[in-house]
Amino acid sequence: MQRFRATLAYNGTAYSGFQRQAGGAPTIQGALEAALRQITGQEIAVLGAGRTDAGVHASGQVIAFDVDWRHPASSLMLAMNANLPTDIALQDIAPAAPDFHPRYSARSRTYVYRFYQRPLRQPLWDNAMWHIHVALDGDVMQRAAALLVGQHDFATFGGPMYPGGSTIRRVMRSELAFAGEQGAYTITADAFLQRMVRAIMGTLAAVGRGAMTLEAFEAAFRAADRGLSAPPAPSRGLTLVAVDY
Repeated sequence: MQRFRATLAYNGTAYSGFQRQAGGAPTIQGALEAALRQITGQEIAVLGAGRTDAGVHASGQVIAFDVDWRHPASSLMLAMNANLPTDIALQDIAPAAPDFHPRYSARSRTYVYRFYQRPLRQPLWDNAMWHIHVALDGDVMQRAAALLVGQHDFATFGGPMYPGGSTIRRVMRSELAFAGEQGAYTITADAFLQRMVRAIMGTLAAVGRGAMTLEAFEAAFRAADRGLSAPPAPSRGLTLVAVDY
């Protein structure tokens, strides 16, 4: 058996997240394992670096799996992409050390949340961006985002994966960029809480449209109280873009 590591891209619109679920809901992990079963006849468990939620996309998800494969890695990638749905595709693949784990070996992950601000919807953008009907104050949003850099308790913006888990995380990058009607929020951290990026983005948008002051944002953040964040931004704007090791 050989362990392989691969970079994966997908449009998450039609899926109930990355992780396989009971009840047969379509997931990215399920589609990957079905393709491997079709190609190899083996029952193979796929590991992922990030358990992206329903509707969340990826351009740099990292996966790993063990398989009995006696051909070049490149031929496995071609076979996988030929058997995967058209909204999922491997971007690269290579043999990995037996102890490589895409989640536990990771040093950081980077997500980008994309949105656009205009009175009317733009249907060509809607699957990958959040439509915000009003103009946002990008300067005050950036000042709020900068407060998140460092090691903090992020309980205001999400819960741990497991009961009793820590809500302390270290954020290395938290910044916004604007280009005309479109905007993007980029955040890099050592790990993320459940729905953390969407909760941050929803609260930053509240600051940007004047529904929350910068001072109120900081107070809510420091309080580590989940009830003080704004409603989370929709999943369609979120993309896992990189995992660093």
